[in-house]
Amino acid sequence: MKLHELHPKPGAHQPPRRLGRGHGSGRGKTAGRGTKGQKSRTGGGIPAWFEGGQTPLHVRTPKLHGFKNRFRVEYAPVNLAKLSGAVKGTLITPDALVHDGLLRDTKLPVKVLGNGDAPAGVTVHAHAFSRSALDKLLAAGSTVQRISWPDGLPVEESPEVAETDGGAPPAKAKRQRAQAAAGEGEETSVPEEASAEEAEEEEAPATESKSEPEGESES
Repeated sequence: MKLHELHPKPGAHQPPRRLGRGHGSGRGKTAGRGTKGQKSRTGGGIPAWFEGGQTPLHVRTPKLHGFKNRFRVEYAPVNLAKLSGAVKGTLITPDALVHDGLLRDTKLPVKVLGNGDAPAGVTVHAHAFSRSALDKLLAAGSTVQRISWPDGLPVEESPEVAETDGGAPPAKAKRQRAQAAAGEGEETSVPEEASAEEAEEEEAPATESKSEPEGESES
């Protein structure tokens, strides 16, 4: 085979179509573009992302405006104002709230909020309490018990949670404990420095007493 014998496969090379060269060619006048319209114009056409006028995909899709917690717990809220009519010694549970018509959504855990006056001398079982509701119930002499979801079993609170329930928030409580520990460390370091100074003072007279006999011998 020689160089002048090389040629493409038959049918691989097709001559370009000649448009607008009379009716006899089959593609004269409108050159296969039809009559009028956006697609018949020079430079006209529809972009690949055009969807016919409906809301395009890049507008339909949600945008990331902020952060949404995937592990957020949705609660069914109940304000203290709904519980203010409870008689002293009453046990208030989610089932009792549903029975009395004070709670509609039974598919969510119950959280007691602090809007209204707290009932006195009652026992409230709920899955969560706001800080204001907790403070009002404890001030009114009521008993509060957290329960688990969906079991409804009593939840034993850790000592750290018990400390923060009646007082400062968790972050503030941790800060107070850290400050207290730092204060104890400073107090323990001061006696050590004092004991070191006392030891130096005790060593000084001992050296003076040793040097005096030497002076007497020289005299």
